[in-house]
Amino acid sequence: MIIREYYQPEAPDPVLDADVVLALARRHLDQAHRVTGIDESGGEARVYFIDDNIVMKTQRPQQLRSWTSLAKEIVFLNQIAKDDPTLPVPRVLGYGHEESVEYTLMTRMAGDAAVRAGIPDTQKAESLRELGGVVRRIHAIDQAPLRTSGQFPEEFTPEDLKLSLVEDIEDFARRFTENQIGWPLEIHSESLLEKLLQRVPDEAWPIALHTNPGPTHTFVDPLTGAFRGLIDFGDAYIGHPVFDLWQWGEPEARDAVFQGYVTAGSALPDAFGPMWEVAQVISDFVAVIRERPYAQKSISHLQDLTRAW
Repeated sequence: MIIREYYQPEAPDPVLDADVVLALARRHLDQAHRVTGIDESGGEARVYFIDDNIVMKTQRPQQLRSWTSLAKEIVFLNQIAKDDPTLPVPRVLGYGHEESVEYTLMTRMAGDAAVRAGIPDTQKAESLRELGGVVRRIHAIDQAPLRTSGQFPEEFTPEDLKLSLVEDIEDFARRFTENQIGWPLEIHSESLLEKLLQRVPDEAWPIALHTNPGPTHTFVDPLTGAFRGLIDFGDAYIGHPVFDLWQWGEPEARDAVFQGYVTAGSALPDAFGPMWEVAQVISDFVAVIRERPYAQKSISHLQDLTRAW
């Protein structure tokens, strides 16, 4: 799992003056007229909107961590632009590192983040299936330049994943005990862990992952909820592709992303299905432990998924 450990939390976090933003932008674009807004979402980056169709993303020093990298995002986005230029992701227009300011200039994604805009129930399954198809296409780009770039940390080899599963299931069981909540499954935690470990394939499937194609980074039409695109590739790493499919924690939403992924290309290897079951179990437990609004639904999904085990 990715741990959000920041290395210089006390560093200053100044908002750049509009003139500074425009001066940096004009190093890459002949015309950049005005700063029209600032996205203060509180994440690792701050985004300045320029005119109607450009964004400048800056790394926030007090939010610096090993997993986050604007340079890595550029490598990823440029490879996507080369291999599959019709994918609905931002296009890089420029990059620079001026004294304490690291920035990327890129095209602005149409629509708004689903976490803000929302998706009507009548449109949600279709939008998430489209998202799943886009993720499948991203996973299909040439991996060699990404892996040799030196920008992508590698995680979740089969051995790493098994160790992580042991820690996760033991932690979930401990939390249920501490909170005096009954274990929700017919299968005991030790047996559950054994079944999950059996489902981890022996062969690694190393793919450059977006990491979080969830509601924060999935953009939709704010009026209709129709899918528009995917942003923010700065936390990418090399891992198993199922870990790009579980960020919509509600079981029905997660299933829609998965169905879009499956139908967007050739048949997946037999080992993909069992590995997807592993990801679903962890996602359901996270929803329960963190008391998500769909926690009870996640328990029911867990029970259905593991009943035959």
